[in-house]
Amino acid sequence: MKKFFQEFKEFATRGNVVDLAVGVIIGAAFQKIVTSAVNDLVMPLVGLITGNSNFNDAFFILRLPEGVSAEQVTSLATATELGVTTFNYGAFISAVIDFLIMAFVIFLMIKALNKASSLHKKEEAPAQPAEPATKVCPYCLSEIPYHATKCAHCASDLPEE
Repeated sequence: MKKFFQEFKEFATRGNVVDLAVGVIIGAAFQKIVTSAVNDLVMPLVGLITGNSNFNDAFFILRLPEGVSAEQVTSLATATELGVTTFNYGAFISAVIDFLIMAFVIFLMIKALNKASSLHKKEEAPAQPAEPATKVCPYCLSEIPYHATKCAHCASDLPEE
C-alpha cells in the first residue's frame, strides 16, 4: 500500500501533470470569459438584428402537453416549467459561436507558439565544426598549436595547411 501511494505521489507531482492541471484550470476560466462575451456581447447584437430580444432563448415548440396552449408559452423558462418540448436553436447557435471563438483563439495561440519555436530553432542553427586547437608536427611528432608555422620542439618550418 505504501508503494502505491509513493507511485501516486510521483505521478501527481510530475511536471506534465501539474502543467496539464494548470492548463485545464486556465482553460475553464477562459471558457467562462468567452461564454460571457458570446452571451452578453455577441448574442444581443444578433438578437437586435433578428428582432428577438434574447437570441439565446430563441426556440420552436415541438410538442405541447395536454392542457397547455401555445399562448401560455412566452419564454424558454416558461416552456421548461410547463413541460413543453422545445427545439432550442438559439442556445445551439450560441454554443457554436462559443466553440468557433475558442477554436480561433486556440489556433492563434498554437500559431504563435509554433512561430516562437521556429525562431528559437533558427537561433540554434548547427554550429560549424570547431577548428582543432592543436596538431602534430610531421617531423618530431610533438603536439603544437594548430596555427603554428614553426615547431616549438624541433624548430622545423611547418608546411601550410
